[in-house]
Parts: sequence; structure tokens; C-alpha cells
Amino acid sequence: MIEGLLGRKLGTLQIFDRDGVVVPVTVIEAGPCIVLQVRTKDRDGYEAVQLGFGVRRRVNKPMKGHFKGLGSFRYLREFRVAEIGRWQVGQRVGAEIFEPGDLVDVSGVSKGHGFAGVMKRHGFHGGPKTHGQSDRARAPGSIGASTSPGRVMKGMRMAGHMGAAKVTVRNLEVVDSNPARGVILVKGSVPGTKNGLLRIHLARKQAVRRRVAERKAEEPEPEEERVEQPQADEPLAEEPRAEGTEGKKS
Repeated sequence: MIEGLLGRKLGTLQIFDRDGVVVPVTVIEAGPCIVLQVRTKDRDGYEAVQLGFGVRRRVNKPMKGHFKGLGSFRYLREFRVAEIGRWQVGQRVGAEIFEPGDLVDVSGVSKGHGFAGVMKRHGFHGGPKTHGQSDRARAPGSIGASTSPGRVMKGMRMAGHMGAAKVTVRNLEVVDSNPARGVILVKGSVPGTKNGLLRIHLARKQAVRRRVAERKAEEPEPEEERVEQPQADEPLAEEPRAEGTEGKKS
């Protein structure tokens, strides 16, 4: 079992569930990904598979040799697997690994907003618009004490570059999965722009549950041992009474 794959954000929409409730979802193109390399513990020190996704326009000779004639992939990422012996180079992985009801963690690069002020970047309320502060409406205000400690503390929220950073949204529910089209619908929003690269992982709890279920399914069922039921004790035969003792009291 592989715990995730690469995908592409297609957009957002709303659907109706069976109860007629509107559910906001994000449409994600999950795969198809091709296994390009298998990492083994003896050779690499860990077990994982390298997946290729997307299309690359220009491919140099080293990349051509690495792709082994399977295609020209734009993105290469590694994913951990439970049993490395099941995976081979050229194997295809798609949206079929996700089922409705699964929980996934989606990682991507958030939208870039350039240099942003404190109100946009951190949600500051700004200063008063009256009492002579005509030019301080969006200013951050004081950033530290004077004599003690006499410096600006690390981590102070200030204006700066906003967005364009790796963001992970955890425990999103898979509302629907369509392996034929290679598309899954995830409840809620995911980071990144349209057509942006996404890394879709099964949530930690979900991955552990699947791994345990697969191990139980592979284990042979133990034969039922016959339990011998204790037999009831046979009643003891009555001893024959001696003649002439009947009617005598002790």
C-alpha cells in the first residue's frame, strides 16, 4: 500500500449530498503517477517508491535515462510504502487508492501576495482614523519597549513577503472518487492556485488503519480448535442391601 500520490488542483465547486446538503469541494486530478524508482533498505537505507507526474517539455539525456522510456515527467517525488516487494518500475498508481470517506492531508504552495502590510498579512485592525492620525490608519503601531529589553523581540509580526510557502491542510474528507477520470472530490479548500501541484497523503490515522487491515487480511485464519466438552458423571450404582437389615433403625 502506498500512502499518497501527486495531483493537480482543478478548481472548486459545490455538490449536494444524499441528504440534500450543499457541500463545498475541491476537484483534484489525482495521478496517474508512474513508478520510476524503487528504494530498498539494503541499498538506500529506507523503503520508498519514486513517482513521476505531469509532462516535461524538455528532457536532457540524464533524465531520459532515468525515465527509462516511460515518459517525460515534470515532477518527481518519493512516497513511503508498506511492502516494497509489491512495487516495480513502470507500475501505475491513480485515484483508485482513495475511497469516499477517507481522510487525507493535502500539501501545496500557497498563493503569493508579494510584500503585504500587517493588516493583510496578520489581520491587524489598524489605528484610529481620527484624533489627528490621518496617516496611521494601516500602520502596525509600536513594535517594542524602549529601555528594557531595548530591542525588537524575535518573531514580531510585521510587514513582509506573504504567501508562496508550503502549506498542509490536514484531515480533509474525500467526498467522491472517480478512478475512471482520475479525479477525487475533497471537502473544503486546499492550498495553491489552479493547476498547482499537490501532494496528497492519507491522514496518519487513516494510513495506520489501512495498514493494519491489510496485514489482518493477509494473515491466515487460525483453525478453530475443537473444545472437548466435559461429560456428565455417570450416577453411581446403588450398593445391594444385606438381607434382614430393612426396617432396622440404627
